[in-house]
Amino acid sequence: MAVTLAEEIMLLSLDDVSGVAKERQTAAWAVAGGILLDLVLAGRVSVDDGRLRVTDATPTEVPLLDGRLRRLDTWCAKRNGPPKVTEWLTKDQGKAVRATVESLRERGLVREERQRVMGLFPITRYPEADGSVERELRARLHTVLTDGATHSARTTGLLALVHGARLHRLAFPDLPRKEVAARLEELTAGQWAAEGVRRAIRDMQAAMLAVTAATVVTITS
Repeated sequence: MAVTLAEEIMLLSLDDVSGVAKERQTAAWAVAGGILLDLVLAGRVSVDDGRLRVTDATPTEVPLLDGRLRRLDTWCAKRNGPPKVTEWLTKDQGKAVRATVESLRERGLVREERQRVMGLFPITRYPEADGSVERELRARLHTVLTDGATHSARTTGLLALVHGARLHRLAFPDLPRKEVAARLEELTAGQWAAEGVRRAIRDMQAAMLAVTAATVVTITS
């Protein structure tokens, strides 16, 4: 079973040795956005004009996606009209991260380590158990960034999420951030997917820019 976009973002965020999530808060928004984008690509959800709809509640047979789809469908049914993408990302990002990390653990890509800080406060970390998937992922992203070798909707959508959440250093830690941002802007602006998918991703990028900006303000204030 192929890894999901959310799992790929989580792998980029988790430190291989310590298991600590880097850029934890902004990465959480991107993880939730990755699940939403996979559901869009699977034809289960549509995003238009900053609002989302469940168009097909049929399971995808991917446990991580189906768990979030059920929750999203139930939540949307209680709303008066299509909710904003920002509302869903805000509501689900914490639970989405926990579900995604658990999925990675079940796949054997990370392992769970429980510790106590100062002997008192319990913490759980997820260091790498199998690095093959992350190595392939980073190689693929680097190839696309440097050569533009593929414009598959899924890979370019992942880069759009990374760009929208400003996670350039997670995906490309050894390259200058400004150069990476400019290249991702170029890559994600082309004719690489059906108009409905591109429109959905533009709306999700705008939503993540809004929520991550709010996160930064909260942290620094």
